This record gives sequence, C-alpha cells and structure tokens, in this order.
Amino acid sequence: MAKLMSGINTSSVSGALLPTRLSSIPVRRRFSVANSTLLIPAKIHGRLSVNRARASSTAAAVETKPDVIDESKLDIRKNILACPICYERLIWNGDPDLSLDSVARSTWKCSTCRKSYFGKDSHIDLTITGDAKVYGQSMAASTEIFRLPLVSFLYERGWRQSFSLWGGFPGPEKEFETIKDYLKPVLGGNIIDASCGSGMFSRLFAKSGLFSLVVALDFSETMLKQCYDFIRQDDSFPEENLILVKADISRLPFGSSSVDAVHAGAALHCWPSPSAAVAEISRVLKPGGIFVASTYILDGALSYVPLRRSLRQNIAQVSGSHIFLSEAELEDLCTSCGLVNFSCTRNRLFVMITAMKPV
Repeated sequence: MAKLMSGINTSSVSGALLPTRLSSIPVRRRFSVANSTLLIPAKIHGRLSVNRARASSTAAAVETKPDVIDESKLDIRKNILACPICYERLIWNGDPDLSLDSVARSTWKCSTCRKSYFGKDSHIDLTITGDAKVYGQSMAASTEIFRLPLVSFLYERGWRQSFSLWGGFPGPEKEFETIKDYLKPVLGGNIIDASCGSGMFSRLFAKSGLFSLVVALDFSETMLKQCYDFIRQDDSFPEENLILVKADISRLPFGSSSVDAVHAGAALHCWPSPSAAVAEISRVLKPGGIFVASTYILDGALSYVPLRRSLRQNIAQVSGSHIFLSEAELEDLCTSCGLVNFSCTRNRLFVMITAMKPV
C-alpha cells in the first residue's frame, strides 16, 4: 500500500484524504461534491470497499442546506407542551419547521380532553380561558400592571435597570452568570423562563446555546409581544431554540416531571399565590430539576416595624404583591412545596434563591 500510494498526490475533503491522480486505479463510482468531480476507488492493492451510504452522508454533510429541519429539536418543541386542564400532551397541528411565526400560527389540541389552543401572532395562548376577566374573575393589580402596553414597552428601557439603583440587583449579565452557576447540573436540558416579561433572560438563555429548548412564559400578551419584537430585531437570533407561551404561573402547561429547570427573574413577589406557583413548578420539574428565582426582601431594621405582618397582608390583598421579609420565609416556601437543597445569594435587598426537586 505504501509503495502504491507514494506515486499519488492526495488532498483533504471533509477531513478525509482522497487521491487526486487515479488513472491506474479501477473506479467504481463517480459523484460530485462542491462542484468538483471526485473518483472513488473500488479497490486499492487488496480489499477496500467503499460504503455507499457513507459516501452519500459525506456528500450531504458538504452540501448541507440551511433549511433542513432538525427533527430532534422539532420533537422537543412538539412534545413539551401539555394541556393546562388535564396536563396531557398537546398534539401540534402546524407547519413542520422551527420558526417562531409557524409555531404561533399553529393550533394545538389536547390528546385527552380534546380542547384546542391557538397561536396569537407572537405566542401560543395556553391559558384555560384565554381571557383574564371571563366569568367575573379579576386579576391582582400586580398582574394587571404588567399587561399595560406602556409598562411592557418601558420594562427593558429603564424599568428593570432601576432595580440596580434601589434594590442591589447586579444587572442582567451578572445575574445571568450566577444563574448559570446554579443551573450547571441541568445544562443541556430544557428550561422555562417563568414570568419572563419582555424576555430579557429568555433571549440570553436561547443565545447561550446551553439549553435544548427555552420556553419564554408570561401571562402578559404585551410582554410577550415585546419579546417577539426584540427577537425580530436580531438577525442572528436562534429561533429554533425558543418558543413564546402565554400561561398562568399557577397552572403551567407542562406534564409532570417534564422540565429540567425553571427560572423566574424579579417575579416571585408579583405572583398572586407564590405557594400555588412554586407547587406547580415543583410538579413540572424532573427529579433533580432546579428552580432559580430572584426577588427582593425587606429585613434588617424593617423587621422591627410594628404590626409589619398585618401590614404586609393588607398590601398583598390590595396589590397582589408579596414582599418577603426574611430568607427563612423563602426557604419555607420552597420546602413546603417539596423542594430541597435551598440556598441563596444576597446583595442588599436583592436575593437569588435556588432549590431542587428531590431525585
């Protein structure tokens, strides 16, 4: 073999050495790669057969088309969502591609109760009623305020940045680094960015490539529309890694034990019922799944304010906002909902907590 090959010049194509002068070697097959004709030897000084499937796959790798659908990612997107009524898997009746627009145009039907859900321009509506005020129900003020178009527009244009000034929030980039440290055990899995707002962290998760799928989830249609608009302004955004979902934090549209991680940034204190929300998060997390959330707490000198517990309850009843006064209450919230290994990071009023679903 060495003697024969000494008279043959070789060049590298896709990492393999191929002869460039083969006039004396029997040829079995001729095919084109990258506009050049390559001759593949059937036999070189003995028995060396060329696997036809391997040759075809090599050509396909060189000629990969940008619009080829990634079936594995498509399956993840199609199978993660569940009916918020019975928690059974939803059947996707949509275009077989990975774009945000096609997902939003799709219809989804529960495989059990047969209820249908529909895309609405920028997102999929997986709330039970589709209307917060139907049947006389009303939302807490802390929920309604984030549904206002002006608030949604301002959220990443000054609102969220002010948290660093008065609350000690370290800023999105530094927060993201801390979040990644907490989520190291589940990197590569799927993640729900709960109460995502305008998608500040959802977009960071998707662009990082650290997760197989990111679900940007919020109850506010206007916040989801802002997230969609930000994505549309970024030509390099990996759309196949993100879907936008409208859902109730206390009725998450995912099957039990189906999610690797849940993140909630500066949101927990705005939930109408934090215990119901964290219980839902615990339900959807896989064993070993991780919950990470940031919020603010009022302690120190404020712990000695007379009748502070009654005052906090009154504030919660009026506004729907739950201001936690101690780390112990946050830990109790997680442990009472079945989560373990609680820990937190503090900076003035800012606190980031994490807990895990038991294995």
